[in-house]
Amino acid sequence: MNNRLSLVFGMALIFGAVAYSQDATSGPPAGQSQGQGGGQRGGRGWGGGMMGGRGVMGTVTEVASDHYTVKNEAGETYTIHFSANTRFLKQPPPRQGERNGEGGERTPPQAIKSSDIKVGDAVGANGEVDTTAKSVGAVVVMQIDPERARQMREMQANYGKTWLMGKVSAINEAKLTLEGGMDKSTHTVLADENTTFRKRRDPITLADVQVGDSVRVEGSVQQGVFLAKSVSVMGQPPNGGQPAQGGPQQ
Repeated sequence: MNNRLSLVFGMALIFGAVAYSQDATSGPPAGQSQGQGGGQRGGRGWGGGMMGGRGVMGTVTEVASDHYTVKNEAGETYTIHFSANTRFLKQPPPRQGERNGEGGERTPPQAIKSSDIKVGDAVGANGEVDTTAKSVGAVVVMQIDPERARQMREMQANYGKTWLMGKVSAINEAKLTLEGGMDKSTHTVLADENTTFRKRRDPITLADVQVGDSVRVEGSVQQGVFLAKSVSVMGQPPNGGQPAQGGPQQ
């Protein structure tokens, strides 16, 4: 369950906050500490951290000067350790027309202080996760908007029913085989003449999809087969083609 929640968190950020912050170029003055806003919002650093790292999502139960204690939906307690190098962001509420980071006008995440996070807040932390010690050495901590947290739970419940995500491991005519999604299982996706394809915002065709691409698929299960309505290609991630292990979704 924790891995599933972490993946949801990571996907929401990949398809939401990463897209927002890719054009951000401003950073903190040299030597700025976590108490002054948590560091640079630059999209490359944030995006690279998410794609290469892992994450934990939960509700804050304790706040200290160098760590938070959170409880996830599985009832597990994790300690999120942070430092002067940790970036702190606040996820904005979704705007009208925006769904899971797609569509509508987008708002970048806001830099906040570590002290802005309080007991009862929903947060996600990306960094090095020690599942034995139940701890995270956080590179980024994001205060999650309550509505987005609800959307993440909804995404989790609908995984495999209305959407899928994973790495393309095989292409056989109109069938795509996906691996490494939320359930770490293999899924077959069928495309037809009504399926639309895009890479980021650019329209593409099935022929443009390559083995190794990371994709998100929306559709429905019909007669035991997942029929794709749309396929969004994210290319090949920098961590060897594996989908993010740290959780929003474009």
